[in-house]
Amino acid sequence: MTTQPTSAAQDLPVDMIIFGGGGDLSARKLLPALYMAHLHCNLPPSTRIITVGRKDWSREQFLAFMEEQSRPFVDAKAFDAQAWDRYLSLFDYVRIDVNSASDYQRLVEASRPGVLRVFYLSTSPELFTTICDNLSSAGLVDADSRVVLEKPLGHDLASARAINEDVGRFFSEPQIYRIDHYLGKETVQNLMVLRFGNAIFGPLWQAPYIKSVQITVAETVGVGSRAGFYDHTGALRDMVQNHLLQLLCIVAMEPPVSLDPDAVRDEKLKVLRSLRPMTVADIARDTVRGQYSAGAVGGEPVKGYLQEDNVPESSRTETFVALRAHINNWRWANVPFFLRTGKRLQKRQSEIVIDFADLPFSIIPSGPRAYGNRLIIQLQPEESIQLQMLAKEPGSGMRMLPVNLNLDLQQAMTGRRAEAYERLLIDVIRGRLTHFMRRDELEAAWAWVEPIIDGWKELGDAPRSYTAGTYGPAASSALMARENMNWAEEN
Repeated sequence: MTTQPTSAAQDLPVDMIIFGGGGDLSARKLLPALYMAHLHCNLPPSTRIITVGRKDWSREQFLAFMEEQSRPFVDAKAFDAQAWDRYLSLFDYVRIDVNSASDYQRLVEASRPGVLRVFYLSTSPELFTTICDNLSSAGLVDADSRVVLEKPLGHDLASARAINEDVGRFFSEPQIYRIDHYLGKETVQNLMVLRFGNAIFGPLWQAPYIKSVQITVAETVGVGSRAGFYDHTGALRDMVQNHLLQLLCIVAMEPPVSLDPDAVRDEKLKVLRSLRPMTVADIARDTVRGQYSAGAVGGEPVKGYLQEDNVPESSRTETFVALRAHINNWRWANVPFFLRTGKRLQKRQSEIVIDFADLPFSIIPSGPRAYGNRLIIQLQPEESIQLQMLAKEPGSGMRMLPVNLNLDLQQAMTGRRAEAYERLLIDVIRGRLTHFMRRDELEAAWAWVEPIIDGWKELGDAPRSYTAGTYGPAASSALMARENMNWAEEN
């Protein structure tokens, strides 16, 4: 195992080496994000980008691929032809069969000595060990090197541990960046400031002042070309184990002693370890699995999951999950956390909803639409924070109706807002680990999720059908109704 990165690494030129450079994630996300970082002078001087793939392309052929597949994903308002040409000048392409140790000599010849090497593994996790082993054998890994691992990191606890062990043979923990792009979103990072930088929320951010927490990540898209992968994964592994649990951690964590990466991640780990384990009875009562059937999204007809290409006719893979979780600690005693995610839902949205407790007694009657105080943190498609208050309904009476104090972050903050991948790639280059998962975090998340997967198998639980373009199975509304609560859009 190598030693921790040295502080001198921050001053080194960078070779960003992207395995899977000709893949979909690279084309749509990584290469446009690096362009934006280049455009705004956030890449170190003398940065080079080496893309690695199996196709027998020349450099010119790869640049033509970028023009066709990556340039359309660059914000048209930010595109500058001269800056794009300068950006293309940073690139080289190396053909490698990742299983062939001798092929890595080409990468040795392409990479410069004495630079900070960042290896981005945008490949199947099954290849992580082979790639790291061959990089080390070729002498490309040193104390300053960094490796970025894309999800999914395993399909269960054992496979996640195996990946961590194998990669850890070649890179020390501070050199490993397990990326979750949700942690790069501006509003997610702003949640830390909202919680720990504002005195108004501190005393109220706990039971009994908070009644419940909802976390929703809804997608209108189906599985598309990912069906082959998705059918072996499902929504719980694909979204809950990483994205939703990370959002839960930031909402529920105790104040860290500082913004030091390990101080923050220590508190997130405590939340994951405090999640109440689910028994089979809990799983039957508190989880809902769904699978979309044919319907309409945005006014356009769409086919059901079982009709998607490369999906078996008898598939029981869930495309929707809703569940109720509890955190066994003093701050969150008896506060339910409702998590929900799905494909082919009515609209694309990611939001966190904090429902504050009702007053123990009120002398003022409420109107039919008065639901108390609620903080709504919207992550996408727009980023905003709304605080729902109660105000008097106009007229001679004294009934209350909800009104919103709305902070539109895009209007309030006029400066440019970097996209998640851009921000996280810059963090990797600058050696900032705060917004990346640590090994023990990853394994704690799997330790909580895996019994749910096993419980579904034991129960023989088949996913409930829901029509594409809705908000999922009716059972997810019933999950809330048992607590005399509703999902935010049902109010």
